[in-house]
Amino acid sequence: MFTETLVIFQRQMRILLRNPVWVFFGLTQPILYLALFGPLLKNVTGGGLGGDNAWRVFVPGLLLQLAIFGAGFAGFGIIQELREGVIDRQRVTPARRISLIMGRTLQNMVTIGVQAAVLVLVALPFGLRASWNGIVSSVVIICLLALGISAASYAMGLILKDEDAFAPFIQGVSLPLLLLSGVLLPMSLAPAWLRHASQVNPLTYVVDATRALFRGDFGDRHVWIGALVTIGLGALLAWWGTRTFQRQSA
Repeated sequence: MFTETLVIFQRQMRILLRNPVWVFFGLTQPILYLALFGPLLKNVTGGGLGGDNAWRVFVPGLLLQLAIFGAGFAGFGIIQELREGVIDRQRVTPARRISLIMGRTLQNMVTIGVQAAVLVLVALPFGLRASWNGIVSSVVIICLLALGISAASYAMGLILKDEDAFAPFIQGVSLPLLLLSGVLLPMSLAPAWLRHASQVNPLTYVVDATRALFRGDFGDRHVWIGALVTIGLGALLAWWGTRTFQRQSA
């Protein structure tokens, strides 16, 4: 299974490297937020904002945004491959179905990891000062989450089989989850009803964990809660995505 997964991963990476424009465009939106919205937060007080602390709050939110949109839209690729007959040709090979999807999700995870590293480096000249161990740990968390999200995205792509249906579905799911997680501003600044609503959103705990890690506060309870939520959510989405992929390929 490992060899089959590696073959699919290498194929997907070759396709990506031949046309890396999507990696560039995936970084465009977070960098625009970084350059055009981030400086506004330096004069905001409350929620741990103000001065250089703003970047330790804002950049972790951008990392989550990068993972959600980067991995969430992965299903577009499999819809195209389905239309071109690539998936049907792979189904008749001896390769295990789980390898066909895991090779693709690993490619997405590596891409998100590279984009996250570039985003952090771009944030340094703006004033980001954070724990390097915390940054590395945050990128690992984001990559694990991206693994599960991309698997679910591929499965939904096979279910819907059409970009016109897939795009509004992903937007309709991802945007409310992102806004309720406090990616742009901490939910501590929100009114009570909005804070309560955010508590049922698992992404809230992921954002809180990465912000604590950026501060270098590894003992903060948000780190362990966020790590457990990330592992659980990523595993659940990966399991569901793989199971759905296998059923759709039957």
